[in-house]
Amino acid sequence: MDTIATPTARTLDPAPQTPVLFAHFVLRSANIEPMIDWYRAVLNMRIVQRTPYICFLTYDEEHHRLGIVNLPALTAPDAKSWGLAHVAYTFADLGALLSTYRRLKAAGIEPYRPIHHGPTISLYYRDPDGNSVELQVDRFTTKAETAAFFTTPEFERNPIGVDFDPEALARAWEAGVPLDRLLAMPDGPPAAPQPLARR
Repeated sequence: MDTIATPTARTLDPAPQTPVLFAHFVLRSANIEPMIDWYRAVLNMRIVQRTPYICFLTYDEEHHRLGIVNLPALTAPDAKSWGLAHVAYTFADLGALLSTYRRLKAAGIEPYRPIHHGPTISLYYRDPDGNSVELQVDRFTTKAETAAFFTTPEFERNPIGVDFDPEALARAWEAGVPLDRLLAMPDGPPAAPQPLARR
């Protein structure tokens, strides 16, 4: 005779819960072919599944990191409308970031805004729909050091950062300039606030 196991009661935790990862984001576009091509080129993504309505892409073991919904009747948003400013992706190290910069430059994709933020060295790009995508590398070795920089007087004085020349940085990296010098915050005036235009 089969026995039926007695269910073990569970208790839901009333404390606030924290997500374990940022899974994906979804874009709506009337420009889906160039959008798919751009994200495949920039983030080395692969297509997981594609239908006439939506395309799912990923760059790692996650089932998808990006969805692009195909809505041909959409129109571009007004530059003065509110919304998402940008999404950001962290690379393993400065060499990986600069290698990506060179590969994309050779493909005709160049950053519209290179900024050394202090905690990160960042390259901002625009996808074919005008969405802003940040490619970055942490300046410090640990997350704790990076987080600590946000509380420093230096960051309070200049929370945006300083513009830099990515090609000059790439050449310096190739020339063997010590990593600590390459990661150091360059001298210069604070970078301008985020531009209003989306394109």
